[in-house]
Amino acid sequence: MSSPFLWCFLSFTQKYRGALLAVSSVGLFAANVSYHVAPEQTFRKLYQGWSRGEPAQLSAKLQGLFQEVLRETQTEATSSYAPFSAFGFHPVSAGIPWLPSGCLIGIPANYNDTEQDGVGIVDRVLMVNGKEVDWSSDVGAHLRQALTLSVYAQKFSLAREVVNAQGNSPIIEASVAPACLSATCISSVAIKQLLGLYSGPLVLRAVYNMAAVALGFAAYFLCSDAVSQWLDYRSDRRAAAVSKSYAAGGIEFYEKILARNRILRTLMGKQGETMYSPSGNLFPKYYIRLKHAPYTSRRERIKLALLQME
Repeated sequence: MSSPFLWCFLSFTQKYRGALLAVSSVGLFAANVSYHVAPEQTFRKLYQGWSRGEPAQLSAKLQGLFQEVLRETQTEATSSYAPFSAFGFHPVSAGIPWLPSGCLIGIPANYNDTEQDGVGIVDRVLMVNGKEVDWSSDVGAHLRQALTLSVYAQKFSLAREVVNAQGNSPIIEASVAPACLSATCISSVAIKQLLGLYSGPLVLRAVYNMAAVALGFAAYFLCSDAVSQWLDYRSDRRAAAVSKSYAAGGIEFYEKILARNRILRTLMGKQGETMYSPSGNLFPKYYIRLKHAPYTSRRERIKLALLQME
């Protein structure tokens, strides 16, 4: 019963493989970029910060800081960038500036406090492994210091989100999957024709197809991680190039992230040891993948850029 269906399916895919590949590639691209096409309906609902059961409002201080970053990075069409109050400890962003929906940039609440204020975030409750952090303890004091940034460290982190959106990073990342799919399919067909597998046994072609699919997935993981790391470095480089103060802020930003992760590694026990390395870098979820550039590597590159600027 399944044999006629299988042969019909194979015949259909053979006849319309070009159209199927085009539709699949476009569908993959659309699925990957959809998150950035409507960030208000997707991204903001996921990262919106809340206070007393209501969406937290961004303070006038942080709105002014964001406008300063837009001016200092010489950003055109500033109305395409909208900040909002996000949860977490560092900025996040989604969207494409030249689309009608624009770009949303989430700014965490701890950015209301800076090193210059000398206050920190002691007025907030932070839970780690179900336990409240005691800000008066030695560990709490070190964590508070790691979570409190200078103005230029805050500006650098916001600037890298702005230049990341300006560089069409969402489109570049969304293009990796369809590009790998197309390359895998086209090269697979070409090799089968070269080796004469179309006239050979069906089982041999099936084995080859499975091997091609496995290699295609491996190529996608490698390319996706490589592109993601390249975009990380590019955003850091462009944000640090704004001024020496921004570059120094970038060094501080990553040093504070590393310090925070080292403290969390201690507070979280065994779970922290599986998430964070002794240096403060994130351990990859999968051994064969490293989606983002290590924080230590980003910091060292900014140090080199700062030396070149002097």
